[in-house]
Amino acid sequence: MLKKVKLDEAIGMVLGHDMTKVIPGEYKGVAFRRGHIIRREDIPELLSIGKEHIYIMEGEAGVHEEDAALRIAKAVSGADMELSTPSEGRINIKTKFHGLLKVNVPLLEEINSIGEIVLATQHTNAICKSGATVAGTKIVPLYIAENKLDKLEKLCQAKGRVLEIIPFKVKKVGVVITGSEVFKGRIKDKFGETIAKKVGALGSMINHQTIVPDDKALIAQAIIEMKSRGSEVIFVCGGLSVDPDDVTAEGVKESGGRIISYGAPVMPGTMFLYAMLQDIPILGAPACVLYNEATVIDVMLPRLLADDQVTREDIIKLGHGGLCLSCEECHFIVCPFCRSTV
Repeated sequence: MLKKVKLDEAIGMVLGHDMTKVIPGEYKGVAFRRGHIIRREDIPELLSIGKEHIYIMEGEAGVHEEDAALRIAKAVSGADMELSTPSEGRINIKTKFHGLLKVNVPLLEEINSIGEIVLATQHTNAICKSGATVAGTKIVPLYIAENKLDKLEKLCQAKGRVLEIIPFKVKKVGVVITGSEVFKGRIKDKFGETIAKKVGALGSMINHQTIVPDDKALIAQAIIEMKSRGSEVIFVCGGLSVDPDDVTAEGVKESGGRIISYGAPVMPGTMFLYAMLQDIPILGAPACVLYNEATVIDVMLPRLLADDQVTREDIIKLGHGGLCLSCEECHFIVCPFCRSTV
């Protein structure tokens, strides 16, 4: 167990926990590690970090914070993750490859309800590069009862992992750009390069691209052609507003596509369309894709390239957190919408 001892009486005793030193704006790290034998020359340094009493080890005290964190991290992750070395009782869980993070949120909440155990993760469906930290875990006290760790481990055995990384598949992506003004050369297309950049960043490629006028029959024909050319995801870009000339949604229907959602509770990206042509997803990209760095497309595309099934219910749930402010306004360290560092 841990015993509280006055600093001037602790010389020769074994420190029961790591001690942190903080210099505001300069440094935060371990000043003395668990197991250190207190020496007289340590007294001034301990006093300088505000310690007049310390905990020393006396017999058994349960599972130490570093051992506990390691057990938690192993229980909630798998072979697609790697663990950092413990530091001040905390272990970080990192990805081994580029992919889509899936978090079992109900299980995460159940674990954090056990008490004295902390598991913090990134948002589910976050895009994570190889080596990215996706979660961190530690316990609140210095030592924790064995039965709490045993409960967590049994929960994970019964209900699965909390964290999983789904690798992105290399897919062929077809792009149908609609708009008579583009087809007739009145304005230059910008959708093609924008979509190509987003697709390429996730490891896939554009296999075919075409421009068609605002004609639902020609739009439908272009979509069917994309499918015949082997496209595994199809974009239809433009023509998704309430303007009477915009017939892209009608073209999707005429191609045989089953519209799952026309409109999404995401800003920017409200006029988004999502449909399925048999087993091929169709993404209707609204005009905001040309002007905003992050839109609904950046939420949906990674899931589809990871073969994650998306339902209408999934799109409805995007309303919570679906308002993306400019990064200068949102005040997050990492924007939960576009994932960029603010």
